[in-house]
Amino acid sequence: MRLYVPATRDDLDSVTTTSTRATWPIDPRVAHAVTPALRAELPDEDDEGVEYAAWLAAADDSLGLVLQGASSPLRVVVTVEVPDRVVGDAPVTGDDVSPSTVQVTEDVDAQVVCVHVDETDAGPDVLRVGQVAEAELDAALQAVVDRDLLWYDWTELGDAPR
Repeated sequence: MRLYVPATRDDLDSVTTTSTRATWPIDPRVAHAVTPALRAELPDEDDEGVEYAAWLAAADDSLGLVLQGASSPLRVVVTVEVPDRVVGDAPVTGDDVSPSTVQVTEDVDAQVVCVHVDETDAGPDVLRVGQVAEAELDAALQAVVDRDLLWYDWTELGDAPR
């Protein structure tokens, strides 16, 4: 199953790369995927559009991880393949939970497909979200949302910004 895993730049330090693949040991955590609930919410979207919605939810969750004290202020989404058996239903419910949310239920060596990382100069915008007053939060979040995450194939992980 393909997952979009919210992460921090620190998480990428545990990726192991060989000439044929990259693996990332991940423990139980929240991730995002194309779920039946997401498809139901976006009935007019094609596969690519639904995948993009799951990916965006992971990017949003990465922002939260960064604001919890990561050493790098850059958002990271790691796209991985894992066995279906290690993916379960979302651990929480409520209005703030995306219909793409799933739970990795056990430790697994995930096969890395690609990684998306904020461009280096996005760091101040990302950090600003955690520093502004409530009245300025929407503008700060919009500045982050307007930023692109850069795509890196698993073979290019060493080139991803820190």
